[in-house]
Amino acid sequence: MGDSFPERHWYRLSTLSLALWPLSMAYRVLVALRRLAYRSGALRSARLPVPVIVVGNIVAGGTGKTPLVLWLAAMLKKNGWKPGIVSRGYRGSAVAPMEVAAASSAQVVGDEPLLLARHSGCPVWIGRERVKAASGLLAAHPGCNVLILDDGLQHYRIARDIEIAVEDDRGAGNGFLLPAGPLREPASRRVDAWVVNGAPCGTHDPCFRMDLCGDGFRRVAAAQASVPAAAFAGKRLHAVAGIGNPQRFFDHLARLGMATVNHAFPDHHAYTPGDLDFGNCEALLMTEKDAVKCVAFARDHWYALQVEAELAPAFIDFILAKLNGLKTA
Repeated sequence: MGDSFPERHWYRLSTLSLALWPLSMAYRVLVALRRLAYRSGALRSARLPVPVIVVGNIVAGGTGKTPLVLWLAAMLKKNGWKPGIVSRGYRGSAVAPMEVAAASSAQVVGDEPLLLARHSGCPVWIGRERVKAASGLLAAHPGCNVLILDDGLQHYRIARDIEIAVEDDRGAGNGFLLPAGPLREPASRRVDAWVVNGAPCGTHDPCFRMDLCGDGFRRVAAAQASVPAAAFAGKRLHAVAGIGNPQRFFDHLARLGMATVNHAFPDHHAYTPGDLDFGNCEALLMTEKDAVKCVAFARDHWYALQVEAELAPAFIDFILAKLNGLKTA
């Protein structure tokens, strides 16, 4: 289970990645031409009436953007801002822009937007045309005074004021652009800040480390009090992860002292009951991103790990200074 292509080819030099290198160079030219078109004004970016913070990455796949968006939204609210969140709604069936509610279906709005709506306490809108989604959010919530654009680093249709790129311990992989490597844009791409999930910052500047912390689990079938990891001691455990880097979740469980039989699925996998029918299983553990897609058929012994991002206070100070600078510009 799970797509092993990235692990086998994107994060090392292989015969296949080298064979695909000419295609990655052609892709690099297309990326450069598109960026130039927006910079020159040949293609227009829409300027919204409130500041826009983009959270994204330069590699394909998950690096921890959703926990960072949740942390950023919470910190902005704590400091007097009223954020809204805009996402594409990837893998959801919705076509027209729409607001995401806690009771929305992941199949319609996408798993990550639903997770954001349930945990952020902020208005969340999705739309394949994100300019319309952002405009709809601002019209429905006129008190909103800053937007967080989730996974929007390459979405130049919306002008942005602050760009944040998220990376994890895998870095830029083999350094090639798609399809030979994981890069959506060259590794030299400049942003306002880098956030590195679970690893040192390396040469990035300015850069802030993020860690995902948590040792509590909630039952997927019904929202109840958190259950500590110690409650699963001695049980036969299976774990599933349909995220960009499943091993990160499995490693987290191992650090909690949990011995699990691991099952990796592709990112954004649409689970069916049969996918999770494991024999000899007393408890099935999953991420919250997986859980929002499994509520309708969840069993009593399925649990989701609750994690939160932790960053140094210097990061929110950096963001606030940027936002305050926009007011005086």
